[in-house]
Amino acid sequence: MHFRKVAVLCLVALQVAAQKKSLIKELQPAYDRWTKEDVLYIITSEERKAFTDLGTDEEREQFVEQFWLRRDPTPDTAENEYKEEHYRRIAWANERFASGIPGWKTDRGRIYIRFGPPDEIESHPSGGSWQRPAQQGGGQTTAFPFETWRYRYLANVGNDVVIEFVDPTLTGEYRLTGDPCDKDALRHVPGGSQQATMEPGGCAALKDDKQFDAIRLQSDLERPPAVKFRDLEAFVDSRVSFATLPMAVQVDYIRLTEATVMAYVTVQFEGGGEKASVNLFGRVSTLSRRPVTTFENQLEVLSRQRGLFRVAIPISPGRYRLNLVAKDLMSGNMAATELTLEAPRFPAELLSAGSLILADIIEPLPGKNPWAGMFDIGDRKVRPRLNGRFAKDEKAGIYLQVYSPVQDGGTIAYELVRGGTEERVLAYTEKVSQLPPVVVQFLRLSDFAPGAYTMRVRISTSGGQTVQKESSLTITP
Repeated sequence: MHFRKVAVLCLVALQVAAQKKSLIKELQPAYDRWTKEDVLYIITSEERKAFTDLGTDEEREQFVEQFWLRRDPTPDTAENEYKEEHYRRIAWANERFASGIPGWKTDRGRIYIRFGPPDEIESHPSGGSWQRPAQQGGGQTTAFPFETWRYRYLANVGNDVVIEFVDPTLTGEYRLTGDPCDKDALRHVPGGSQQATMEPGGCAALKDDKQFDAIRLQSDLERPPAVKFRDLEAFVDSRVSFATLPMAVQVDYIRLTEATVMAYVTVQFEGGGEKASVNLFGRVSTLSRRPVTTFENQLEVLSRQRGLFRVAIPISPGRYRLNLVAKDLMSGNMAATELTLEAPRFPAELLSAGSLILADIIEPLPGKNPWAGMFDIGDRKVRPRLNGRFAKDEKAGIYLQVYSPVQDGGTIAYELVRGGTEERVLAYTEKVSQLPPVVVQFLRLSDFAPGAYTMRVRISTSGGQTVQKESSLTITP
């Protein structure tokens, strides 16, 4: 009997140890993805080694916090502009450069995330007949699709930096190249090589002369940016109270990487009044009240009916607390609310989609530099209608990001369902040869009676995967 009890206890101990080991294995990939996805292009080799040597999750969380604090250009403010801009660049790359793989993994995505938008872009998306410039040998040839990016200055790289990307497979995946001849399609067909280089000098004649410069440039482009604030420490504490200030809040989620989600927190101040000055403080913390990030803004609201504010917060998938406090500086009224953030996971191997956003404005951003305004997502301005209320004479904009693991065709189905029922007042399906990264549509509401509805968008691939998103919509007279 004694031997049997000892054997049972040993078995239980082994099972507990196995469960702990299994739990550690489940938690570890989240931190691995942070280094292999989120900060892959900006973490230094010394930081990566230090992170790998850490032994506990608490140490890793502290490292991540300090990693961003060391890069904060304005440590005396609540915002970390470097971190916000980094994740915004990831979102932009995902929307613009995806080509069977997420945009952040592409060569254009990598350069954009590291250095931001170029000062000039020369784009040849269709390739075809192309006149070489004199510095590349001159002459007429046929080119693959290519882009040339120019930066007037890049820290640790130099002045007048020219970077070229070529799409030799015609799949939309542009590859970084240091050889100006790589875009010459005639070099890759029988008998074309001679034609491609027959002009005086020729493209190929430049290769050996420029090879060393190209290797040095590619090495400089791969080097992580320098850390400016190595010894920075920060501490934030706050106590808040509230009275009555009408405030509505909405949270939408967009995927950045497998390890990070962008939570778009939109706040609207409701009620009368032509003008108001409002101080807004926000804090995101874990469920155990450990702070993750804070933000603070003073808002000049000209009309509280349209007084919208939005902040983008990059977080890992999981559950968090969001605390918001607002104070009207004229009346002294205050409002406070606490919400649960549930940042979803977007597995790379599965079809998925972000939040279905109903908006009164969806329009392309002007100019080359994105992220100029608080309502910008990727290359569009998307201003949500917070309570989903639209007048009958308006159009409701539909915005939905789609994440497909493969380049696949399928269908996009739109349904408008009367509230409290399954009565469909709108049912429309379109076939697509390839699922778009972003679905944008506008729904004319004059065709429908006032009342409460549910807007649904269902994405299906030809391979059988399906994802559906929905949002509440109210039509007023």
